[in-house]
Amino acid sequence: MPFTKTPIPDLMVFEPSVYGDERGYFFESYNKQNFIRENISLDFVQDNQARSVYGVVRGLHFQLAPHAQTKLIRALEGTILDVAVDLRKNSPTYGKVFTIELSAQNKKQLLVPKGFAHGYSVLTETAEVFYKCDDFYHKELEGGLAFNDPALEIDWKIPADKMILSAKDTQHAVLSECKHNFVYRG
Repeated sequence: MPFTKTPIPDLMVFEPSVYGDERGYFFESYNKQNFIRENISLDFVQDNQARSVYGVVRGLHFQLAPHAQTKLIRALEGTILDVAVDLRKNSPTYGKVFTIELSAQNKKQLLVPKGFAHGYSVLTETAEVFYKCDDFYHKELEGGLAFNDPALEIDWKIPADKMILSAKDTQHAVLSECKHNFVYRG
């Protein structure tokens, strides 16, 4: 199976089958039928792509309901540390952090469901990240969680003096003060 469950409910790693030979490689980065076989029914409506340099930390971001987003994230170039934090009230893993290295080499992808804050750090000279979303972006519903909340203990694998953040990403609330409307439905 190309899906691996994580210790956090509904958060899954997708690892496609890669077929390689002397010419290079081929793989299906997304096939709706494979997801349906795993009882994952999504209608992706928006693709996003970002290129960043070493030390960039993006996040932790989310979009509130009713336009919360499920994301399928992968690295097209380089390596990132991808981070997801469960923000679903009543979840058995509320406030828990999951991290995974996604790279052009390992071709792993992370399926981040609605109700999670998401972010990543760039671990190589550059990285190009691509992600699919199942709802459109709505600026008025964007939210964030402090990337450096001590309660989360996230090791971004970047020295503090090398981190590059947007001004917005330095202003988000810590988990205990974060306002969101996510509820775990188990």
